[in-house]
Amino acid sequence: MHRSIEELQEKAVEIRKKILEISAIAGGGHLGGSLSMVEILVALYYHAMRYNPKEPRWPQRDRFVLSKGHGILGLCPILADLGFYPEELWQDYGRLDSAFGMHPNMDKIPGIDMSTGSLGHGLSVGVGMALAGRLDQADWRVFVLLGDGELDEGSNWEAAMSASHFQLGNLVAIIDRNGLQVDGSTEEVMALEPLAEKWRAFGWRVIELDGHDLHQLVEALDSLPPANSTQPTCIIAKTVKGKGVSFMEGKGEWHYGGLDEEHTKQALEELERSHPGRR
Repeated sequence: MHRSIEELQEKAVEIRKKILEISAIAGGGHLGGSLSMVEILVALYYHAMRYNPKEPRWPQRDRFVLSKGHGILGLCPILADLGFYPEELWQDYGRLDSAFGMHPNMDKIPGIDMSTGSLGHGLSVGVGMALAGRLDQADWRVFVLLGDGELDEGSNWEAAMSASHFQLGNLVAIIDRNGLQVDGSTEEVMALEPLAEKWRAFGWRVIELDGHDLHQLVEALDSLPPANSTQPTCIIAKTVKGKGVSFMEGKGEWHYGGLDEEHTKQALEELERSHPGRR
């Protein structure tokens, strides 16, 4: 069931709180990049995607690949909220033998379609999934969420070329364009701009939007051509690393980190004030 924009905004606040909760259990995590992609995930899972929590491998589901696997802190609370597994399962998050760690494991976590973490591989996997869907004449889509820093990896561009060549209109790449990677600014480490023009040159349909604006995200996902169309879509979502927590926003040092009690309290208070229903 589709939710209103206000409900999606409230859900984004709830998920950000859960990210902080899980990172406290784990003793740290990739907070910056997990917080930057929350609205993207909310728009996908609470509005656009087709799935069945009671049957995670349901053949007719849409596939999702979290290519920036270190952002798993943002995906785990959504899967639990939707009923793929109970929250109690992550109480040992990040500990020895836990199913939950710094990257997603498709063999241990229900709802994960691909184990990721080695950056640059997700889009290639997505191309393979989309090709399989096309051969099966299926009507499901493949969504791949990439970090902008991982676009330094050449395998992404081979996959982009392949997707266009094979006319995979059932493939959607979404780029979390927060402008920062572990070593600093993306434009200083390895300049990506003009990014949209590059994807268009590879034969993709390109949409640029504010990755924290759920109105724009929902509109973009609703505008996707049919899965049997012939042009893949790239959504460049401009975001802020560490979004929602003032002392993390736009700060590269929060690529990975942990919060003490004082900063946890401050972050939760800020998120509470940002709640749409409490403004």
